[in-house]
Amino acid sequence: MLRIGSKAPDFTATTTQGTIRFHEWIGDGWCVLFSHPKDFTPVCTTELGYMAGLQPEFARRNCKIIGLSVDSVEDHSRWAQDIKDATGHLPSYPMIGDSDLAVAKLYGMLPEDAGETAKGRTAADNQTVRTVFVIGPDKLVKAMISYPMSTGRNFDEVLRVIDSAQLTAKHKVATPVNWKQGEDVIIVPTVSDDEARQKYPGGWKSPKPYIRIVAQPK
Repeated sequence: MLRIGSKAPDFTATTTQGTIRFHEWIGDGWCVLFSHPKDFTPVCTTELGYMAGLQPEFARRNCKIIGLSVDSVEDHSRWAQDIKDATGHLPSYPMIGDSDLAVAKLYGMLPEDAGETAKGRTAADNQTVRTVFVIGPDKLVKAMISYPMSTGRNFDEVLRVIDSAQLTAKHKVATPVNWKQGEDVIIVPTVSDDEARQKYPGGWKSPKPYIRIVAQPK
C-alpha cells in the first residue's frame, strides 16, 4: 500500500505531451499528480481548468503538475477544449492516458482485479481514482489527499501543503493549523532547547512546554 514516505512508483506512460518516464520527467523538482475517474465529467472539468490557471504558482515553487484520467490520450485531447470552454483555461500540463488502468492500479487507486481496460467502465466504477499525490525531489510521497467524486478539490490547499512541505524539508520546524506562508511556525520536538536557543537566540513563545512557536525562518 502506498503511504506518505513511500517511493512514488515509476512508470512509462503516454500523455497528451508524448511518452514520459515518470521519475525522469519529474527531474530534481517537486510534482503534483492528480487523478480523475473519467473524462467529460463535470466536477473534474472544473478542477482541470482551475489547475491550468494555477500552473504559474506551481512553477514558482519548482513543482510540475500532471493529470491522470482513466481514459485514452485521444479522449483527453478532445476533453481539453471543453475544459477551456467551461473554465477559460486550456490545460498546458500533460494528462496521462490510463485506458489500461495500469497507473491507477500501480498507485493503489484501483484493485488488481479491476481489469485491463477503461471500456465499459463508468465514473462510479473508477470513483477511487481521485487522489492528489505530492511528490518531492527525492521521489518520495510527501502528501496524499483523496476526495469523493461529488466534492471539487481545493487546489489552493495543495499549494499550501507544498509551501509547508518545502519549508519543513529545509528547516526543523512544523506548521500549525491553518498556517499560511509567512506565519509563525513550531520548532519540532526532536530539536532540544539548547539547539533551539542557538538557532533562535530571541527565544520563542511557549503556551505549553512542548509547544515552541517562532517566526517562520527566512
